[in-house]
Amino acid sequence: MPQSDSPRIVWFRHDLRLADNPALAAAARDGRPVIPLFILDDGGEGGWAAGGASRWWLHHSLAALDKDLQGLGARLVLRRGPAEAVLLQVAAESGADAVFWNRRYEPAITARDSDIKQVLRSEGLVAESFNAGLLFEPWTIRTGSGGPFKVFTPFWRACLSAPPPPPPEPAPSRLIAPTRPVDGEALGDWRLTPSRPNWAAGFSDHWRPGEAGARERLEAFLKAALRRYRDQRDVPARPGTSRLSPHLHFGEIGPRQVWAAVQALGPDIPGADAYLRELGWREFSHHLLFHFPTLPEANFKPDFNPFPWRDDPEALTAWRRGLTGYPIVDAGMRELWATGWMHNRVRMITASFLVKHLLIPWRLGEDWFWDTLVDADLAQNAASWQWVAGSGADAAPYFRIFNPVLQGEKFDPDGAYVRRWAPELARLPDAYVHKPWACPPHVLRACGVSLGTTYPRPIVDHAAARERALAAYAALKGGPAEP
Repeated sequence: MPQSDSPRIVWFRHDLRLADNPALAAAARDGRPVIPLFILDDGGEGGWAAGGASRWWLHHSLAALDKDLQGLGARLVLRRGPAEAVLLQVAAESGADAVFWNRRYEPAITARDSDIKQVLRSEGLVAESFNAGLLFEPWTIRTGSGGPFKVFTPFWRACLSAPPPPPPEPAPSRLIAPTRPVDGEALGDWRLTPSRPNWAAGFSDHWRPGEAGARERLEAFLKAALRRYRDQRDVPARPGTSRLSPHLHFGEIGPRQVWAAVQALGPDIPGADAYLRELGWREFSHHLLFHFPTLPEANFKPDFNPFPWRDDPEALTAWRRGLTGYPIVDAGMRELWATGWMHNRVRMITASFLVKHLLIPWRLGEDWFWDTLVDADLAQNAASWQWVAGSGADAAPYFRIFNPVLQGEKFDPDGAYVRRWAPELARLPDAYVHKPWACPPHVLRACGVSLGTTYPRPIVDHAAARERALAAYAALKGGPAEP
């Protein structure tokens, strides 16, 4: 029989926080000893182990969580291996009688967790899971016929009509450590951060992983940017977005906390509805992946399967390195490499360029973002790439092909964003910073720009690429190209 002083294991995953953590709250509620555990299960992520930038963030987030736990009287135990085996091992070593965790919704992980729950219960352990990662569980928001939504607007309308998310819970005031210590591995031994070369050297200038960093980011956004969110969210040179995406992905802050903080400001705050709608898109992506598990690998719309993608390794490399010759595209790809993040408007522009200007498969873009984004999220990454490509749920119309020059001129009118991330163009006049090939030669020389030498010429002509893409999409649909 379980003893009153038997410890409980809290299995941390994408919930690396103390506040609004239902699994942690349940384990600590009656004063029982708690064993906080994180398992690095490289083989148990359904083929989508964390990319390089995410591993950098994970290292620093785990370090921050351990420090926070020590402040409450506990410490984070790190183990590496298959999750089921590690949980059973730690339970046997510690005498724990229960394992609590917060749910994840990726299909392969959901199936694995279900198996783990059955195994733990068959061994006499209590095994319970909770919702800490979404506003609404994926099986609770349904169409009138009982199926999952495939279009965002009615989905979000249904969410807003549902009972509101429960209020976030505070962090425990203290945790009781087990009397029998449990050994763990050293975080540094996992080598999650790059060293030779250290391509993430600049990340720390832009990010503070951990719960405190997430809280600071949210407070700063609510104070300085929310009221201007609707007008400035698409301007990449301005701090108009919350930049909470990596904190949300790793669960250093939960969507209920963000929801509650915005709602607490009152019903008439400018920008609040627009921002919560973006939280809704995050929700929609996770619901899609839960109900359509092939989303990261296969076209959501099967009739997209015959699309005539091109195999162009040189163009793909130029795109990855930010050397396409289109300044707004190159600035975005360089921001990504330098910071592990890219402004959302620029993500759409760079993604559209890859799949529509270059006709390179969206899966290759998805893979690159997965490896280079600190906020790489399986659901959002897959849903967003398919949205841009036109193959996804509620996707952009196939004939919507962003003109990178016009997009740059509209959302970066003074070239501040381009000048920051493509500094070789910094001296160009505003009229040419988004189309240096149109700049008079004598002005280029005066500004220190030599096309083809200091900055590449466009790797594809926009007008020709647009016509090629429209022809490809029209052939797929069996009709004429959209005028």
